[in-house]
Amino acid sequence: MSALDAASGHVEAFDVISDLLLGVGEGSPPDAFFSSLCEAICRLASMRRAIMFRYDSVRRRVRAVGAHNIELASFAGLHVTVDSVPVARRALAEDRVLQVVGAEDFAIPESLRELLEGVPIICTPMAAAGRYVGVVLSERDPARPEITEEERHLLWTLGKAMAMASVARRATGYSERSRQLQQRIDLAREIHEGVIQRLFGVSLALSGGELLDADAQRRCAEEVQAALGELRAALQRPLGRSAPPTGVSFAEELQRMQALHPELRIELAGGDPTQVPAQLQALAQSILIEAVRNAEKHAETSRIEVALGHDDGAFTLRVRNDGAGRRDRSARGGIGLRLAALEALQQGGVLEFGECEPGIWQVRMVAPTG
Repeated sequence: MSALDAASGHVEAFDVISDLLLGVGEGSPPDAFFSSLCEAICRLASMRRAIMFRYDSVRRRVRAVGAHNIELASFAGLHVTVDSVPVARRALAEDRVLQVVGAEDFAIPESLRELLEGVPIICTPMAAAGRYVGVVLSERDPARPEITEEERHLLWTLGKAMAMASVARRATGYSERSRQLQQRIDLAREIHEGVIQRLFGVSLALSGGELLDADAQRRCAEEVQAALGELRAALQRPLGRSAPPTGVSFAEELQRMQALHPELRIELAGGDPTQVPAQLQALAQSILIEAVRNAEKHAETSRIEVALGHDDGAFTLRVRNDGAGRRDRSARGGIGLRLAALEALQQGGVLEFGECEPGIWQVRMVAPTG
């Protein structure tokens, strides 16, 4: 195929995608956009059906986001990673379109395995700017020969285009975090130039070694009161990062952690995970994820208990593991928990972590529900 023919084929491909996406508008199903991309792949590369798996940063998981000629609901509760689908790991790592047969090495339920048994599967990576965004798994018509190099390149190009769109969307989030960082720098400068300078002046006056007259005492008192007022106003502004918004509930996140880490035996020891206050959902999930991550990385944990409670207008979350006696002593609570502690303060609460009793490591958060 000549370069001109290849270019013409790619133009046709994007024409097909454009036509399909024009049909996606207000009132369309949530998966309409990604499902249209899956349909485009099927039409352009002679595939029977396709499904797209993509990392959802809001839900903090890989999930099926679109499909063509496949019932998407069948994959709604599926917990998958690059480890559970080896061909996805290889396609992303090697940045190329791969073809496999069947699903013998896929860590998926038997009901789904039957759908893929003996089927030629094409894995198209969605990667751009060094970021793994997701993959599209499509089924090749068994009557057709193995995909050609031209078809591989077309699929590779489509995967790149999809990935670049996702990376561009994330760049908007980075800009927002940069803005928040500048706000914190401005806050520190404001406290230094206002509160610290006032208190420094009072310190100089009090360290002179002479008794102050009534007028000097009054001025010192006024400066201290002014400094307290400025500090109080400053502390009403956010002091730390906020957990990213989440599209899932605490109960769903707990189920995901249990599915991803069966070896840790994550158990609910008390409370109702569906009753986490809405304003604390993101923070509670962030603390749960960090507590489980630390237990996995820094301790030889065999069991994790999660307990929740409500008492006199306060919500309590407690995560305990039995690996404190075998814990990495260099890890006394990582930066993730320290940042979460700052956010808990913003919510009017407190986060504490450490060895609460011999062999038991605890992360505990208490925050008002009002």
